[in-house]
Amino acid sequence: MKIGLFLTNQHQSDTDMIARLEEQYIMTHHARDNDWNSLFSGQHYLNEGNQQLQLIPFLSRLQAEAGDMTLGLGILLSALHNPVYMAETIASLDVICKGNFICGIGLGYRDIEFDAFGVRRGQRVKRFEESLHLIKRLWTEENVSFSSDYCNLENVNMPLKPIQKPYPPIWIAANNDNAVKRAARLSDAWLINPHATSQTVIDQMELFLQERNAVNLPIPHEIPAFREIFCAKDRSEAIKIAGPFISEKYAAYSAWGQDKVMPTEENFAQPFDDLLVNRFVLGSPEECFEQLRPLWEECGVNHFIFRTHWAGMPLDASLRSMQLISDELMPMLNQV
Repeated sequence: MKIGLFLTNQHQSDTDMIARLEEQYIMTHHARDNDWNSLFSGQHYLNEGNQQLQLIPFLSRLQAEAGDMTLGLGILLSALHNPVYMAETIASLDVICKGNFICGIGLGYRDIEFDAFGVRRGQRVKRFEESLHLIKRLWTEENVSFSSDYCNLENVNMPLKPIQKPYPPIWIAANNDNAVKRAARLSDAWLINPHATSQTVIDQMELFLQERNAVNLPIPHEIPAFREIFCAKDRSEAIKIAGPFISEKYAAYSAWGQDKVMPTEENFAQPFDDLLVNRFVLGSPEECFEQLRPLWEECGVNHFIFRTHWAGMPLDASLRSMQLISDELMPMLNQV
């Protein structure tokens, strides 16, 4: 079992970003020094209500703090960007990380971001798939031609290639059933989102594996799942400490329409006591272990990526949760 840390990198609009960045170094150092395996962060633009450093420079800076941890994009909103930019930037990150790097990408769902980058409705999925295919060609072929309304290439060569051959592992994040099937066809792994209940994940994993079989692709050797988690002495204390911050986060997700691009049974506009059931991992290390159990027993998850800090949460609270994960939860997971 691999254990990763997801650094939120979303902070309240009045926060001191330099101070928050220093705190993220501290969390990274804890993960590095306690044998966590990976480090991820994500991307949004025009982040209403919060400030956010952009993913590529942020992850590049974290590499200097991460030691031997695998670094990953979790995720890059690839449909927003020019494919040549992505091909060269991702190859650059693979070099910076000495080949210890995962390329996580996703379509995205916020109209404000698509509109800002001029990605039209009706073209988003096509551009996502087309760009991914082109990026792989730029990484593996010597002469590439391509023509579209967002990129034109004629017999070009991209000399900078990734360290990993043929290219870094590509993980695709997906929320709804069609997106999960797309991830099955196009990726090395489906990056399971933190938003869905365990039952939704179990149901969608069946779809994922059916689609892999239909296109003659093997079961991925790595099955990653991103989870919201907070460890404390018991579930009551975990909810008391982390609940307000997770609740605020999911109120923002609801306002953004995150749950509208998920299966119909998922709904974030409900009381927190109902929202957390089988969705968030909260409690003592033993309780968290049991709440995670369905994901490895039913879905084969072997790489958990934990977010245990949210906008506004004091650093010491997150570090206490991380310490319990390191000291008590990880040894249990490593026996799975």
